[in-house]
Amino acid sequence: MPDPSPTAPRPVGAVEAGGTKFVCAVGTGPEDLRAETVIPTTAPPETLRRVMDFFLAHGPLAAIGIGSFGPLDLDPRSPAFGSIANTPKPGWADTAVTGALAPLGLPLAIDTDVNAAALGEHRWGALRGVRTGVYVTVGTGIGGGGVVNGQVLRGLVHPEMGHVLVPHDRIRDPFPGVCPFHGDCLEGLASGVAMRERWGVPAETLPPDHPAWELEAHYLGLGLAAIVTILSPERIVVGGGVARASGLLGRVRTMLAQHLGGYVRAQAVWEAGADYVVPPALGDRAGMLGAMALALDAVTPSSSAGRT
Repeated sequence: MPDPSPTAPRPVGAVEAGGTKFVCAVGTGPEDLRAETVIPTTAPPETLRRVMDFFLAHGPLAAIGIGSFGPLDLDPRSPAFGSIANTPKPGWADTAVTGALAPLGLPLAIDTDVNAAALGEHRWGALRGVRTGVYVTVGTGIGGGGVVNGQVLRGLVHPEMGHVLVPHDRIRDPFPGVCPFHGDCLEGLASGVAMRERWGVPAETLPPDHPAWELEAHYLGLGLAAIVTILSPERIVVGGGVARASGLLGRVRTMLAQHLGGYVRAQAVWEAGADYVVPPALGDRAGMLGAMALALDAVTPSSSAGRT
């Protein structure tokens, strides 16, 4: 990649903090990625030290953005701001992510991995040009983030769309669910972990005609119907490893329209349109690029990110 011009924006750092790996990058956007690395998620001190070392080797930077698995404490008034809260990820509960990176002496912006992905898709991907959009990831777990007028959605805490309670027909599906907090919430019934526990094999090994996919589309359609009726997004991006299964998004679009029952009178939903429920345009980079957008916003007055 050619050297940036003297007038190019000062690069920022981005961290997509996941339960299995941390993706770290330096740049200013998808067309200007100057360095990138993948760090396995081990114990917090080792993982975050390696993140620090990467950014020390690739400075100077203007800011760092972090999109992290959660749940997170994002209340700036809280002494635990920037920390991972009661996560089931062993060893990571109460980890002060921003606190560990504070010695870098840079502005730090943090949000959930799915809020970051929603922001990345809004800035550069499938949510460009829409006022209200939602990003839902369906992988090991299920999570969702929203963007309204270019700002990530946050309130009492951050959105927890994967933990909405959906109708569970225990005769059709006696599986109790895997969520350690709620049992049969959306994540408990439709995440990759739930599919593996219900069917005995990883979701990606199930053939396209397996009855698992009809049930999966049913639950995801219910979850998206709840999101549509509450937030009324103009477009929904569905990413994650499970969502890449052949034909699944088409089934989900059909089930979404069926579950809404004609109540939401919007042509995009009536037609179960491929323009309404879409895959991420940024692919697996949505979260990392969203973290980069958080960092860029942290050095502008209009930032919607949590800062330290």
